[in-house]
Amino acid sequence: MQEAIDQVLPHFRGPTNLAGIYRACIEKNLLVRSEVAPNTFRRIVARYEMLKDESETQNKARLAFSKAHANQLWQADTMCGPYVSHQGKKLQAKLIAFIDNASRVCCHGQFFPSENTDNLLAALKVALYKRGVPECLYVDNGSDYASKELGQVAERIGCILSHTVRDGAAKGKIERFFRTVRQSFLTRNLDLSSIDALNRVFFRWLEDEYNAREHSTIGMKPIDRFGLDLRRIRFLPPDEVGDELFFVEEPRKVRADNTFEPKKLRYEAPRDLRNRVIGARFKRQDNEPSITTQSRDPPHDTRPREPRRAQWR
Repeated sequence: MQEAIDQVLPHFRGPTNLAGIYRACIEKNLLVRSEVAPNTFRRIVARYEMLKDESETQNKARLAFSKAHANQLWQADTMCGPYVSHQGKKLQAKLIAFIDNASRVCCHGQFFPSENTDNLLAALKVALYKRGVPECLYVDNGSDYASKELGQVAERIGCILSHTVRDGAAKGKIERFFRTVRQSFLTRNLDLSSIDALNRVFFRWLEDEYNAREHSTIGMKPIDRFGLDLRRIRFLPPDEVGDELFFVEEPRKVRADNTFEPKKLRYEAPRDLRNRVIGARFKRQDNEPSITTQSRDPPHDTRPREPRRAQWR
């Protein structure tokens, strides 16, 4: 019925009524009156809100789907874990995890003492070097997942960053993974003396049991299914400048004395960039960051110029 309605609706202009839509479906042989009576048509349309926009209806279709190949789509989210000892205090650990849509492989998962952008990028960095670069990363709209730092990393590695629109159920695979963690891992007698001790046990469970155990949906081990697409996967090269992919970039104005200040530390530009706006990349967590600069023309200057780059440690 929904397919029939979608085909006839473009032929209507202005307000529509159910009787006219039903008559059009019958005339175009999209529906058969002996199978769908007028009263049945009205009842089903009203029950499933077929004429409402998807953003207004409460009866969204929930259809199972899966990508055809590994690393076409990753889902990521954060789960509240057990309370552990950390620096003399008890705090609730946070599990940040990434799962591949096609193979169900957990690309990486790690417990952290808190949920913040630094920890998210640290987990993402390990996942990328372990499992390659995904074509799309599907996350929610939390502050860390909507941060500019994550967007910059996704842009540099050529990954589409997609956010849910007030629809947590759309990330069903990562939520199902968290359910498995709660039922199969957190029910054990775990060493909660530190975050590191918890992670050591979790890493073994993740690789030796979860990724290496047959998945009921795909009918094979996730790691074996991931291996079928190994030739299609693009890995990050382990070079010395790879860390720059995870730097945060912010615009800075070079002063008249040819200096600029990232993180309240003054640096001298490697060449004459006075009164220019540059993009400064630096590590968020370091007090003395490594700096990479890229000059930018001022907004009022439309003369074409080749971009200048300078790098030093």
